[in-house]
Amino acid sequence: MEIKDDEVKKAQVVEARARNISHNVRCTECGSQSIEDSQADIAILLRKLIRDEIRAGKSDKEIYKKLEEDYGETVLYAPKFDLQTAALWLSPLLVAGAAGGMWAYNKHRQKTNVHIMALNLVRGVPLTPKEKETMLDLLTPPPPQGVTPSSLWSRWRGW
Repeated sequence: MEIKDDEVKKAQVVEARARNISHNVRCTECGSQSIEDSQADIAILLRKLIRDEIRAGKSDKEIYKKLEEDYGETVLYAPKFDLQTAALWLSPLLVAGAAGGMWAYNKHRQKTNVHIMALNLVRGVPLTPKEKETMLDLLTPPPPQGVTPSSLWSRWRGW
């Protein structure tokens, strides 16, 4: 009885590992499904191959490496990080960094322009119409927003 329980546990472990690996391997025929979800002939064969490799005592890394050697790097859903894929992995960071740098530069330039305009005013240099508009925008307080007691009173009285 105990031997049968051990066999059942081993079979469950093999099945769990095989499913885990199969979820991370792309079907070469479908392309958009994992071999676990696909019913293509090649997916069925790959699932059998994975189970056979597990039963043979191979580690997950060895199985992934064998699949990659036989079918190419595109068979894996998580490609490795190397010199060829570095641009793809790092491009979101580069774009975000460039956008942040442009935003910071524009903020700095806007502040610098205000300082220069203020210095020019002190020196008696006349402002251009665009500079006057910018200064008025910066110095004029924003209009109050929301509901004030007087506006509520006006509504209630019907004005």
